[in-house]
Amino acid sequence: MAGRQNGARSREQRVNARRRRRVAYRKPQQNRVSMFLVTLAVLVIVAVIAISAVGLQKKIDAYDTKIAELQAEIQREEERAKKLEEFRKYTQTKGYVEEVAQDQLGLVYEGEILFKQEK
Repeated sequence: MAGRQNGARSREQRVNARRRRRVAYRKPQQNRVSMFLVTLAVLVIVAVIAISAVGLQKKIDAYDTKIAELQAEIQREEERAKKLEEFRKYTQTKGYVEEVAQDQLGLVYEGEILFKQEK
């Protein structure tokens, strides 16, 4: 009986050894497939990020253009505000009042002669 058990164990050992060889043989193939899938996944992620980066760069460029336009508009409005302030100060002077009285109302100082061009 002892010989039978040794024979049975050696048979089991042979079967296990064959299985181990098959598994050992499959591991490199499985590793290759796994590495290919991981590489593919990484490439897909990189592609998605690259495409997103291009879209984001376009948005950044558009925003930079808009900022430049708005800054130019701000500068124009500041210049306009300066001119309006100067005009406001001018309207409060005696010279402005005289000018309006002469041009729009036709008023003249006493003893002043007004000459008009013929049309």
